[in-house]
Amino acid sequence: MKVIYKITYPNGKIYIGQDLTDSINYFGSANSKLIEKDFTREQRRDFVIRKEILWESETASNQEVNAKEVEYILLFRANDPSIVYYINDLNSMARNSNKCLL
Repeated sequence: MKVIYKITYPNGKIYIGQDLTDSINYFGSANSKLIEKDFTREQRRDFVIRKEILWESETASNQEVNAKEVEYILLFRANDPSIVYYINDLNSMARNSNKCLL
């Protein structure tokens, strides 16, 4: 199963990603350095994030999954650096999907 998911952090920032294996233990490749800056040591002691599956398919090609990921990034404004943790990766994603995100 291929999925598009949304991770939501306690401060409301998000990460939209794809998983081609539907691993229950995969939480994306968000920028750890950006996340660390937003939380105090005390806040890190009790930290909960939410993972939501936004879309899934057993038959979509990888190219279709890439396009769907871009669609959800735009839908959730996940190309806005004030609400996401991976803005530097979006330029690469845009080139790979032939879409302009920024």
